[in-house]
Amino acid sequence: MKGETHRMLVYLLRHGIAEEGRIGMNDSDRELTTEGRRRLRETLRALASAEVNPSLILSSPLKRAVQTAEIARSVFKTKASVLRTKALTTSAAVEQVWDEIRAHRGEPELMLVGHEPQFSNLAAYLLGAKELRVDFKKGAVLRLDLEAFGAQPRGTLRWFFLARFASPSERGPAKSD
Repeated sequence: MKGETHRMLVYLLRHGIAEEGRIGMNDSDRELTTEGRRRLRETLRALASAEVNPSLILSSPLKRAVQTAEIARSVFKTKASVLRTKALTTSAAVEQVWDEIRAHRGEPELMLVGHEPQFSNLAAYLLGAKELRVDFKKGAVLRLDLEAFGAQPRGTLRWFFLARFASPSERGPAKSD
């Protein structure tokens, strides 16, 4: 196992825009807004056209993350059911997520759906750059590649896609030189 190597593409997808919490509402019950769903679909369709194709999607058990994961599963036509994991809750340590990734190391492309601040910390951890700061907006997707699954991750950042890049209404007019 120690020398086991193959490339896994890992996508970190922060959940879409969710409703504000209300008095008496449990944070875990917050749902995606209509706008959040629309923007998320725009983003994921853009990525699907760029051949993003997760073979498995892991999600935080919180409602807004599960809804995000199910939209991703639909857009990417992922055959496997979304797997919920407590490793992707905001209180879980990044090492727990690494253990979860390692448990699925046979997957060619793995998508994780979760929350802030965990995803900023997770990106830094998976890239072996603990001082790295990532401004992880709702609906953003970060791709990194992993080639080994030892005790400490050493990923390679490939790209970071913000939801606003996919939305024609947010790009604004093209700038000329």
